Amino acid sequence: MLDIHLALMLFVLVLFLVLLAVLNRMLFQPLLKFMDDRDRTIARDLEAAKGLTGDTESLKAEAEAKLAEARNEAAAIRQKAVEEQKAIAEEKLEAKRKELEKRYAVFSEELEAKKAQLKNELLSQMPLYKESLKAKFSTL
Repeated sequence: MLDIHLALMLFVLVLFLVLLAVLNRMLFQPLLKFMDDRDRTIARDLEAAKGLTGDTESLKAEAEAKLAEARNEAAAIRQKAVEEQKAIAEEKLEAKRKELEKRYAVFSEELEAKKAQLKNELLSQMPLYKESLKAKFSTL
């Protein structure tokens, strides 16, 4: 039947132990070292990321402050430009108003001159009108 060979069993046991020792030294220890290094690297990177998160908050606050400052400056520049344009428009409006007043004054003077001329013409023609009216009334 089955024979048990003690020498063969001892040889297989020694071979198994030698194989375990070689695998432990060549495979398991480097694998465990790699996994431990990886865990330490991940922990270090997490700490660095937390530190960077704190930095980003301060940078974000600084950026928002600069944006607010830029908005205020833009509003001031816009307000200044609007005021300058209003002043220019007022100057143009005042110049046009003065020009129209001058033209109105010239027109009024011409109108008064024409009125006086017409009045003089009518007064000079008055005797003729009286004669023609007398002639018409006499024919009636």
